[in-house]
Amino acid sequence: MTNAVSTDMAAYYAQRDNFDEEDIENPEGMAALDEIMEKLEESLAGQRVLELACGDGYWTDELAGFADYVLATDINPGLLEIARSRELPPEVVEFVVADAMDPQVEGSFNACFAGFWWSHVRRQDQADVIARLRKVIGKDGLLVLVDNSWLEGRTAIARTDADGNTWQIHAAPDGQRYEIVKNYPTDSALRKRLGPLLRDMRIHRYDHYWMLTGRLR
Repeated sequence: MTNAVSTDMAAYYAQRDNFDEEDIENPEGMAALDEIMEKLEESLAGQRVLELACGDGYWTDELAGFADYVLATDINPGLLEIARSRELPPEVVEFVVADAMDPQVEGSFNACFAGFWWSHVRRQDQADVIARLRKVIGKDGLLVLVDNSWLEGRTAIARTDADGNTWQIHAAPDGQRYEIVKNYPTDSALRKRLGPLLRDMRIHRYDHYWMLTGRLR
């Protein structure tokens, strides 16, 4: 173990075998999460979905219940093995190793979903990421993002960089400390960044989460 702080986000998440503790299973936000699940089904039912950064398959498990097809991707093979252990229907769900920042995947998709991942994309990289997704999903493809909202007095930020990205410090199970980018965009910031790249954009704001839907221009 080293006392140095690492910025290798993939290495940090490779050590975490689930995301429930920090990202999802917040008892105070469960009612909002139920509503998000309903909206997710409304948006993605019957769709062919590319899922980015699926992690341990929490969201994949939900998508499998109503999507026509899901290609669940993650950069960490170990996390994909955990996701595969959910034994989701193979005719609906497939798993493949891929970098969410530039998913080099094959297949026909009309939608893309990412849960608790967009906050890790640096502001200066966001337009390029959307451009790469458009090459995979195609024009008019549906983009659905779900992520954490800022909680006043409870969200801990270590620093803000020159580009406006906020960073947090997390400790992995082995004690290694990691500095991870974790942005909490306002509605106006989302519209400013993504408005020129999406049409029919809708933002649903909750106390603990936000959800965005839009079609790629």
